[in-house]
Amino acid sequence: MADIPESAISEKFLAGSGPGGQNVNKVATACQLRVNIYALGLAPDAFRRLKLLAGSKLTTEGELVILARRFRTQEANRADARARLSELIDAALVRPERRIKTKPSKAAKAKRVDSKKARSTVKAGRGRVRGTD
Repeated sequence: MADIPESAISEKFLAGSGPGGQNVNKVATACQLRVNIYALGLAPDAFRRLKLLAGSKLTTEGELVILARRFRTQEANRADARARLSELIDAALVRPERRIKTKPSKAAKAKRVDSKKARSTVKAGRGRVRGTD
């Protein structure tokens, strides 16, 4: 789990939609979490991956906005927002494995050419049959 400085996070509670019945209209239970991504101190490659993963959740000012309104209580939504933030940062910290290019062997190339030739002769033999009139 990523270590996120509290100074980089700001929380705001709003009236949310979703489960809760009439309670939803009266109590601000949805949690909007804003994180300054510049204050996280990520490595440049991890920072780039975070920007890609965040997509439209990232503002032009460099704030990552996460809206959590799945639950009926502020505490549960706050925990959900922080968990989602942590997952996003953890995913950005994982360096993808480099793909190693491979080359087909000579035998594999020869086998491919042979099968193409065999298929070609099968198709060539499908021409119209000329009658002897």
